Amino acid sequence: MPRHRRGWAMGEGSGSHADRHSPLKGSLLEPALLALLKQRPAHGYTLLYELERLGMGTLHPSVVYRLLRDMEALAWVYSDWDADQTQGPPRRIYRLSEAGEEVLQNWKQELESNQSLIRLLFEKIANG
Repeated sequence: MPRHRRGWAMGEGSGSHADRHSPLKGSLLEPALLALLKQRPAHGYTLLYELERLGMGTLHPSVVYRLLRDMEALAWVYSDWDADQTQGPPRRIYRLSEAGEEVLQNWKQELESNQSLIRLLFEKIANG
């Protein structure tokens, strides 16, 4: 009888391990987007590029746009059509709202509180 395995952790599927997105990275997408928008307003494709530069890997645009729409429905971000667009169709530019700033601060506290857990896990893995 085959054992149940988590594909991303066992290296199953196509592509290298770096190409796969772990559940942990998926959980960090929300605070990553909020942090990027805190730096400056941005278009969706700019955010995709910045997420990749941040180390989130290559994400499908639909994942990012769906999360942006969800965050907009929660009033964490808002968007306007880019009136300065000179080529191609108009694009939405996303901005962090006051509520989004509060959510980002909550994420900061959550990440800080989990730093020690992650450090302990590293030690346990390294030392067996």
